[in-house]
Amino acid sequence: MYSFAERADTQIVDEPLYGHYLSRTDVQHPAAAEVIAAMNCDGQQVINDLLARCDAPVTFAKHMAHHLIELDEGFLQQTINVLLVRNPRDMLPSLSRQIPEPTLRDTGLKRQWELLKTLQRLGQSPAVLDAQQLLADPPGVLRQLCEHIGIDFDASMLQWRAGARDEDGVWAPHWYHNVHKSTGFDDYHERTEVPDHLQAVLAQCAPYYDYLRKHAICATD
Repeated sequence: MYSFAERADTQIVDEPLYGHYLSRTDVQHPAAAEVIAAMNCDGQQVINDLLARCDAPVTFAKHMAHHLIELDEGFLQQTINVLLVRNPRDMLPSLSRQIPEPTLRDTGLKRQWELLKTLQRLGQSPAVLDAQQLLADPPGVLRQLCEHIGIDFDASMLQWRAGARDEDGVWAPHWYHNVHKSTGFDDYHERTEVPDHLQAVLAQCAPYYDYLRKHAICATD
């Protein structure tokens, strides 16, 4: 999201369905009540408003896949869809800092797998980004992504200023610590150890991640 926010032709929207998701599930997230109070929690209206508010040549809406519940998914035929996946060996220890006992639903991987299958059945070929490949070659992977979705690559996407953005959701203080410290894409560092209490959900994640990463854009370097 921060990468696309650097494009002069792009407006960004940060997780507009987060309130919708929290209001319809029993998940316990940091500042959940604050998020629900701050947002429109009618997911279908959120989507309708989002599709109508395109005030720039490119509108980049960042969603978590598992936020797409109890919605008419027909809107996905009106959008260009990109799936960003992360190796669960890297993602789960990070996620557990905020959700101590994450479930498969919390990772979004199964939902991403379902969405990829659905979009393919609709005749789409959604771009899949694997965080490891992206970090290995940011310009190469972003160039391929831009070509895939039909926009020009912009080198400004490779760097951004440190700190928060006006577009951040109210949850940013709880979730965006690392991105607020960053000024670009960090090098990838493989995680070799996953805590024992995350092993069961790691095993659940593996087949969905393996399928998704096989469809991912590859680094060129």
